Amino acid sequence: MAKDSNHLTSQSKIQPPVPHSPISPQPSGPRRLQTYPEPRDPFPLPQPNQSQKQPDYIPHKYLKRSLSLDSNFVRFLRKHFSDLQIAEAANNYLLGATIKKEVIFWQVDIHGKVRTGKIMQYNPQTGRRIKTGYGGINWVHHKLKKSNPSFSDFNLSQCYFGEHLLRLYPDKPVAIVEAEKTAVIASMIYHDYNWLAAGNLNGLNVEKSRVLRGKTIILYPDAGCYDRWLRKAEQINRELPLHLTVSAFLEHFSTPQQSHLGYDLADYII
Repeated sequence: MAKDSNHLTSQSKIQPPVPHSPISPQPSGPRRLQTYPEPRDPFPLPQPNQSQKQPDYIPHKYLKRSLSLDSNFVRFLRKHFSDLQIAEAANNYLLGATIKKEVIFWQVDIHGKVRTGKIMQYNPQTGRRIKTGYGGINWVHHKLKKSNPSFSDFNLSQCYFGEHLLRLYPDKPVAIVEAEKTAVIASMIYHDYNWLAAGNLNGLNVEKSRVLRGKTIILYPDAGCYDRWLRKAEQINRELPLHLTVSAFLEHFSTPQQSHLGYDLADYII
């Protein structure tokens, strides 16, 4: 099938990229990974290694103070979605904002514990991340370390962005993308999934995936990243009882230039 942007644009208005059945992909669609039967008894939860320092958490008061729609990321969303859609997504993902109108993507785990918050600035017109400093990314725990001595030894253990939704909507299948922005946008179009974000290309791993035991999951790697996520998914699938599928959708429909630029599902949607 030819890879041309015109075909890609027209398809986005007709056919949603999420398969109807993630565990039964079509030959030209997502590749089904080998799955393993679940045991009769649940796997025992791994016991914490006493020699390892346990993760620290950020008090909820910092998250609550930040909750706001006053970010340039939300300004961009208003160009494509209704106020109702945005409010629902912001409530689900606990979107925050800084006084500089940066968005805060909070990482809240399945137990409701706040791991950290990822702070990023977006162009309100294009929706592209403004990459300044360390790639345009800051972290709430870094800021707290600088301003509050009690956080000086903060031990960060990240979780998937949107992980708390697994407890709110336990019966939904799971879709995982790379970027937090993409998870938020996809959730406003494809409501039947819990959309999580790995945070970066290397953010998909076994440890973070333990909360997904027994779930049906489809992964949407960015264009050009399919093989890397497929290898990582196979590793996860060997160690955990999951129904895991990796979608080649963007790999099929993106041009070489789009693959080079890291075209993702949000680019397809809007």
